[in-house]
Amino acid sequence: MLPGSKHSFAIPQHPEGLALRGPKSSDVKDRRNGNCQAFPCIPGEHVLAEAARVRKIVPSRGGKGSILGTLYCTNLRVAFVPEPAPGDAAGASRCSTGLNSEHDVALPCIGRLVAVSGFTKAKVLTASSTLKFIPEQLVLYCRDFRVLRFRFPDSGVEPGAFQVTQAIAQAQACAGTWGASAAVRNMENAGLRAEEPTLLFEGPRDWEKELRRLGAAGWRVSPVNERFDMATSLPKYLWVPSRLLDNELKRAFAHFNARRVPRLCWHHPGGSDLLRAAGFHADSDPEKEDMRSMEALMLAGHAQCVIVETAADLPSPAEIQLAALKLRALCLPDSAVAVADEKWLSALEGTRWLDHVRACVRKASEVAVLLAERSCSVVLQESEDRDLNCLLASLVQILSDPHARTQAGFQSLLQKEWVVAGHPFLQRLNLFRDSDREESPVFLLFLDCTWQLLQQFPAAFEFTETYLVALHDSSYIPFFSTFLFNCQWERDRRNRHQASNQIYAPVNGWREPPSLEILQEGDRLAKEGGGCRLPSLWDWALRYTPQQRARFRNPAYVGHSTSVPNGSSAPLGGDKLEPALSRNGAVYLWTKGALSPQTHLFPWKNGSLSKKGWRRAQSSESLGEQERPLRRKSSSCPFQPEGLLLPASAGPLIRLWRRCYLRGSQEVQHGLFASTLAELTEELGRLRQRLGD
Repeated sequence: MLPGSKHSFAIPQHPEGLALRGPKSSDVKDRRNGNCQAFPCIPGEHVLAEAARVRKIVPSRGGKGSILGTLYCTNLRVAFVPEPAPGDAAGASRCSTGLNSEHDVALPCIGRLVAVSGFTKAKVLTASSTLKFIPEQLVLYCRDFRVLRFRFPDSGVEPGAFQVTQAIAQAQACAGTWGASAAVRNMENAGLRAEEPTLLFEGPRDWEKELRRLGAAGWRVSPVNERFDMATSLPKYLWVPSRLLDNELKRAFAHFNARRVPRLCWHHPGGSDLLRAAGFHADSDPEKEDMRSMEALMLAGHAQCVIVETAADLPSPAEIQLAALKLRALCLPDSAVAVADEKWLSALEGTRWLDHVRACVRKASEVAVLLAERSCSVVLQESEDRDLNCLLASLVQILSDPHARTQAGFQSLLQKEWVVAGHPFLQRLNLFRDSDREESPVFLLFLDCTWQLLQQFPAAFEFTETYLVALHDSSYIPFFSTFLFNCQWERDRRNRHQASNQIYAPVNGWREPPSLEILQEGDRLAKEGGGCRLPSLWDWALRYTPQQRARFRNPAYVGHSTSVPNGSSAPLGGDKLEPALSRNGAVYLWTKGALSPQTHLFPWKNGSLSKKGWRRAQSSESLGEQERPLRRKSSSCPFQPEGLLLPASAGPLIRLWRRCYLRGSQEVQHGLFASTLAELTEELGRLRQRLGD
C-alpha cells in the first residue's frame, strides 16, 4: 500500500481472549487432515491465522535462500511448516512432531515483532499497533537469539499477510502461562517419556539414592522442611549431618536470610564437603543452643571450615543483566546499533559478558582445588543463596565429579542445585514480562560457562554443544514445569499439592514468615493450574525425534565410572595446605584467591551483632607464608586428582558462544541442528571432487 493512502488497518482488541480464528481452526484441520501440509496442532492448541505460500529466509552458500511453506499463528506459538519436497520420506515424521521445530517459536519467546514494507519504514508491532501498509516481510526477534524472517507473496494485496501479522501481535500480548499444560500432558501420557534416569529430587528416594552414590557416610536426609514450614524457598528434603537431630536443626533456620540454612551440596571422595547457605540474618538473636546447632551445620564434623563469599569475586545479577542486554544488542542484527567490523571485538569486550564468564570459571576452579586439597568444610555463602550459589555450586561439581558431566548426571545436577534449590526462574528469565527489575539471565551465564568447559575438555563430557543450545532454548518455552517456577513450593502449589499452614516458631520466638506476595502468587498458581500437572523438561522425546536426540550425545566421550569412591579414602594433597589449615575448629574466609583466618565463626558476639571486625581479610603482607601454598596451587596445581578438570580462564581462552549468540546473523546462522545428512553428503562429494582434481 502506498504511503499516501487514506486507509489504515487497526489491530482489533479481544478482551475476552483470543478468538481470531477459533471457530475455523477445526475446519482448517479437517480440510487438510491426512495432508502433511496441515499444521500438527497438539491437543488444546488451535490455529488463529495462517498465510500460505510464505517463504522463510534462510542462509545458503550462495547468499540468502528461502524455504516455501505455510506460516501459522496459534494460541501457543508461531510456526512455519515447510512444503515437503517430492519423495521426501521424512516429511511425515516432521509434520507429526508436536513441539519440535527450528521454525517454531513460543509466543513468550518473541522479543520484537517487526513488519517490513518496501514503501515505508519498518514498524515494531504491539497489540495496540495500527498498520498503514500490508507487510511484505515479517521479522521475529526472539529472546533466545534467533531471528526468524518471513517473506509474503508479492502478488499485490495479500490478505493472509495482514491476518497472520495482526494475529501474532495480539497473541503475543495475550500469551498465558498455562495454555499448553493439558496439551503437553496429553502428549506425555501418550507414551513419550524421558530416556535418561534423571533424579528430580521431589521425594526422599532420589535424595537417598544420590547420597549413597556420593558415599557421604556422615550425612542423612532430613524431612524437616517436608511441608515447607521451615522455608518456602528451600526443597522439601535437606542433607544435614547425621549427628544433628531435627529439633536441633530447627534452631538454626531463624538466623539465616530467608531461613536458608547451610546444607550439603556435594561430598568429595577425599573427605571434603561442599555446602551452601544464605547470609546471616542481622536481626536475629541466637541463644547458645542455637549457636551450637549452627556450628554443627557449618563445620559438618570437620576440624576446619572455609567460608567462600560467593558475591565477592562474581558479578551481581544486575551486572549480569546489563551485560546480557549489551550482548544481545551487539549480536542481534539491528541497524540502529550496528557496529563496524573493525570495532566489533572491542564492542564485545565492552559488554563485559566474557569477563563475567572468566570470573565464574576462575572461582569455580579455585573452590574445586580447595575441596581436593584437604578434608574440610567449604561453605558457599551468598546473601539470598538463590543466584550465584546455584551457579558456583554447579560448576564446582562439574569440574570435580565425572558423573555431573554425563547427560543424566548434568540434568540431576540442575534439578538439585537450581530447580528445587529455589532459583527464581520466573523472575530471572521474566518469561511473561511481569517485571523487568528482577530479570537477570544467571542460568544462561551458567550454560555459557559449561560450554567453555566443553570446548576445553571435549572428551570429558557425554553431551554436546547441540544439547546445551537446546537447553538454552528450552528455558524460554513455557510448556514445561522445570524453569517455570521460583521454587519447589510454588511448583507444588501449582500442581495442587496441599501445603501446610502450620509454621514452626523457633524457641526464641523470632521467625520470618512467607511474604504476602509469595502467598498470593502460590494461590494464583493453584487456581490457574486446574489440577493439571506440567511435565518435566527432561522429557526430550516430547520435542525432538530420536535422530535429533542422538545428536545430544558426544561420540568422542571417554567414559568414567559414575560411582564416587567412599569418603573414607585418604585426603588428596593434604600436606599442601598444612601451613594454611592446621588448627582444629579454625574458620577461614576465602576471597579474591586467598585464605584469611577469622576469629569468629558467626558475626554475633555475646548475643549481639558485631557489625565491625567481622570477616575483614588480612593484607597479603600479614598472611605471609600462610596463603602462599594455596596461591601456588590454584595457579599451577602440580598434583591433579583423577577426574578433576582445571580449565584455563585467560583472556583469549574464553570465547564467544557463536552458535548460540550469533544465530540471528545470516552470515553465521546455522540453527540448532546445523547440518543435515544430505548437506554433509553433498559437501563430502565436493571435497572428494576437489581432491580428485
